Amino acid sequence: MDIQDIKNRFGIIGGSPLLNRAIDIARQVSPTDMSVLITGESGSGKEVFSHIIHQLSTRKHGAFIAVNCGAIPEGTIDSELFGHEKGSFTGAHEARKGYFEVANGGTIFLDEVAELPLGTQARLLRILESGEYLRVGSSKVQKTDVRIIAATNVDVYNRVKSGKFREDLYYRLNTVPLRIPALHERKEDIYLLFRKFSADFSDKYRSPGIQLEPEAIQILSNYSWPGNVRQLKNIAEQICVLEKDRNVTAAALLNYIPNESANNLPVAINGGGKEDFTERDILYKVLFDMKKDMMELKKLVAEIIQSGGNTAHIMADNPHYINQLYQDVDQTMSNDSTLTIKNPSQNSPVDYNYTQDAEEIEESLSLIDKESDLIKKALKKHKGKRKFAAQELGISERTLYRKIKELNLN
Repeated sequence: MDIQDIKNRFGIIGGSPLLNRAIDIARQVSPTDMSVLITGESGSGKEVFSHIIHQLSTRKHGAFIAVNCGAIPEGTIDSELFGHEKGSFTGAHEARKGYFEVANGGTIFLDEVAELPLGTQARLLRILESGEYLRVGSSKVQKTDVRIIAATNVDVYNRVKSGKFREDLYYRLNTVPLRIPALHERKEDIYLLFRKFSADFSDKYRSPGIQLEPEAIQILSNYSWPGNVRQLKNIAEQICVLEKDRNVTAAALLNYIPNESANNLPVAINGGGKEDFTERDILYKVLFDMKKDMMELKKLVAEIIQSGGNTAHIMADNPHYINQLYQDVDQTMSNDSTLTIKNPSQNSPVDYNYTQDAEEIEESLSLIDKESDLIKKALKKHKGKRKFAAQELGISERTLYRKIKELNLN
C-alpha cells in the first residue's frame, strides 16, 4: 500500500513532505512488533497514526485499545492497565482484567505516556522486556503479547533529565521515533484541510458551501494554529454555522481566529516549546527591575558623595533617570496627596508642597544631612570598619576618611 492509498483509507489530507515522511515511517514499521513513540503537538493527529500502524500490522484482527494516561487517576491506573484481584483494595468487590490482558494479541495505544507515575513506568518496562506483569493484589505472574504504541506532546527526554521519566523505559518505547508535524509546518495543507472540513460541515448542517477570499486564505495560512488540526476543524465548523455571508472575507475570518499579538508573552529561550509566562516569571522580572533601580540610586548617591554635594553635573549626566525618578514619585503620591515637583533637570529649584489630611510635613532636603546619615549608617552596619563601609557606599576608603573629617563624624 503506497502513501496515497493510506491517505485515502484513513482520511488524511495534505501533501506536505513532512507529512508524507511520517506516513512512510508508519507504513514501514507496521509489519514489525517494534515499539513506536509518536511525538507531536496536541491536536496534530497522533492517534490517527496509531490506527495506521495497527491496521497495517499482522495484529489488525486483534484488539486495539487507546488509553489516555493523563486522564486516569494515579491511584487507579495500575488497576486499569494490569487488572486487580478481589479485595486487593477498597472497592475491589471482584477480580477485573486490565487492558494488557484484554488486548492480548493486539495493540495498546498509550496516549500522554509521559504522565505515567514512576511506579507504573516500572511495571510497563517489565512488560516491554519480558511480556510479564502482576495484577494488583496478586503474586501470580501473568503473560501478555501486546504491541505498545505510545504518544506524547511533551519532550520526554527533558522529563528523563528531570527525573520524572525512567531513562530505560524511554529508550524501550523510543525504538522507532515518529514525529507528526505541527500544522504551521504544513502551510500548504492548511487551506486544503479547511475546504475539506467546511464541505463536510456544510453537508452535515445542510447549508451552502463556504468560500474564502484570497486575503482570508493568506491569513488562514499564516496563522500559527497552536491547536493544530483540531483547532482548524473547530473554526471551520463555527464559520459554517454562524457566518451568514458564505463568501468569507479577511475581516470576517478574523472574528473566529484568536488575536495572537495579545498572547505573545515572553517565554524562556531554553523552555523547549510553548511555555506559559507564569507568576514566578513575572515576580522575577519585578525583582530584577527593582535591583536595577537600587543600583542606579546607589550610583547617584556615590556620585553625590564624591562630588562634595555638587549635583549640577550629576543632573546633566543622568537626565533620563532623574526625570523617571520624579515621574515615579509624582505618580505614587498623586492618589492620596498633593505633590508639586519642579524637576532639577529643568534648571529650577526643587519645591515640595506636600499636603495630606490638612497636615503639613516638612522634610530636610540637605544633601549634607543625607550624606552624613548614610555614612553613619554604613559605619554602624560594619561596626566602625571604614574599609567595608566605603565598599558599601561605593567610594574609596580615602574619600570616606576625608568625608568623616569634613562632616566631623569622629
